[in-house]
Parts: sequence; C-alpha cells; structure tokens
Amino acid sequence: MTETASRPTLEAVAARAGVSRATVSRVVNGADGVREPLVERVRRAVEELGYVPNQAARSLVTKRHDAVAVVIAEPETRVFADPFFALQLRGISKELTAHDSQLVLLLTEGRDDHARVGRYLAGGHVDGALVFSLHLDDPLPGLIQRAGVPTVFGGRPGWSDGTPGVVYVDSDNRGGAREAVRHLAGLGRTRIGHITGALDQTSAVDRLDGFRDVMVDADPRLIVESDFTPAGGERAMRELLDRCPDLDAVFAANDLTASGALRVLRERGLRVPDDVAVVGFDDMLPVAEQTDPPLTTVRQDIEEMGRLMARLLLRGLDRRGTDEGVAGVPSSVILPTTLVRRASA
Repeated sequence: MTETASRPTLEAVAARAGVSRATVSRVVNGADGVREPLVERVRRAVEELGYVPNQAARSLVTKRHDAVAVVIAEPETRVFADPFFALQLRGISKELTAHDSQLVLLLTEGRDDHARVGRYLAGGHVDGALVFSLHLDDPLPGLIQRAGVPTVFGGRPGWSDGTPGVVYVDSDNRGGAREAVRHLAGLGRTRIGHITGALDQTSAVDRLDGFRDVMVDADPRLIVESDFTPAGGERAMRELLDRCPDLDAVFAANDLTASGALRVLRERGLRVPDDVAVVGFDDMLPVAEQTDPPLTTVRQDIEEMGRLMARLLLRGLDRRGTDEGVAGVPSSVILPTTLVRRASA
C-alpha cells in the first residue's frame, strides 16, 4: 500500500500566492472584484499545487453544479444501437466539455424510469436538461416543468405550439421530405411509397406531411407506418410490396428504415434503382455509405443539433439573474436539410 498525498487546500493556495483565503475563493469560483495581477498569482499557485476546487462548496457560491442532464426518452437497447443518438451525444459532449460542464446521461425504459428521472432533476443535481426523442404521450415534459429545470428539447415537442419559453433545436423535416419526394418524382417515378417513422413523434409526422405535400393524391396503400428501425423498415417494405407490387420508388423516414427496405427489395429480386428507387433521411454515414447500393438521403446535421442544444442551454443559464432577464431566453432553431445523391435514386 502507498500513502495518498494530502489534497491541497484553499489555505495552501493562499499561502503560495501570498493572498487571503477569501481572494483565492473569489478567483477559483469566478467571482468579480479581484485585480488581474492577483488573479494571475492565484491561478499560478493553483496550477503549481494541483488544487481542485471542492464542487459542493463551489456550488454554494456560484449556484451552479457544472453538470447537465441529457435525457433520452428511449430504452438503452435503442440508444446504443442507433447511430443517430451517438452523433447527437457527440455534439452535446463537445459543447459541454468546452464549457467545463459534465454530461449526466439518463435513459427511460418505462414509467418507473420517468418517475426516477423526475426525482433526479427535482433534486438539484444539475443546472439544466437536454431532452430528445420525446413521444407524444410522454410524461417527461410535465415532470421537468414541475422540477423547474431549464430545458432545451431536441426536436419540436408536439405540445409546444404557443407555449411560452419552450426552446428546441430541430431540422426542417417537412422541407427535407418534400425535397426527397420531388427528387423521386423528377426521376419519372409515379408510384412512390412512404415508410413512416413512429407517428407519435413529431419528426415522423412532419416527414409524412412533406410526403403528402408533393404526393397530394397518393394512394393511401402507399403509406405504411414503421418505427425508425431496420426491422421496421423490412416489415413495412414487405407490406408495401404486397399491397402495391407496381410501386417504383420509396421514401423512407430515416436511413435505418431505408436499410431494412433495401434488404427486402434485394430478397424479392428487385433492382435498386432500376426497378425501385429509394431515398432515406439523416445521412448517417455509417449507414448511408454502406448500404447496397449506397443510399441517396436527406442530410440533417445531427451532431450540430446536439451542439446547438447544449449551447442554447448554457447561454440561457449564463443569462439567468442578469439584466437581460426574460428577454435573454434563447430562441428555438430549425436547421436546414440538403439532399445527398448516391446510387439508390
């Protein structure tokens, strides 16, 4: 066994810097009112001694925990299998790390988990929350509101229209879907099917609306509901082909769904894009570039969405209690989408 070196104290830093304990406390906690030469002496002493501020004591002074909860309203089996969540978490993590804030990941498998998350948020452990993949009947928004935690949502919440103070980051799902279907129509395709995402999520509803904007008189049999997963794409593609064997194009609600649809088309002996053209949504490179053939898809910047969510939350936290007040509340952001053409359409 080896003895652990004693942890440097605030008093030790003060002695090394030749200043009072109160001055050191103000510097390490980011308070104003200390002359720059003294700030530099304290910072030098902190570095030399390897002093790490006590987070609990620091929180009492700053009223901040330097931690943000990331709440994903999905079970862990879905979160760790879908690259969408990895990309969004990467963007969030980069932004929080740049601001010296910790990411606390909370997942929800069922109703008991919702209650647990609500209790955690209400317990004052974090400065705010980033919440995404909400479903329309999800109790999380109500729990978060009761907890009084500043929150930014990923994706337009279905209940947010007209609700003051709701901040979210989303992509132009409806516009991107329109562009995808127009592309297929521009190729001369006339029997265009749509495999939706889970219709209890606004992104899926918006993409379905974009499909209908272009295919105004579409045969209802050409629309099959799915769930944003490869297995769901396979099931929906089989149903589409059984209903409408003469279809010549498919717009899938995301790349994973499209990957499942491509497998079924290949099983049925249909050539892509010769017999059936396929377009996805997301442009997740681990999926879109490795399908057979590579997938034409609508690109949304998923990592940037995560980064913006974190940035908006941190900006709002910085403005709390300042003269900016309510006027400083950040606005929601909708990012543009672009069509990326590859071999499938």
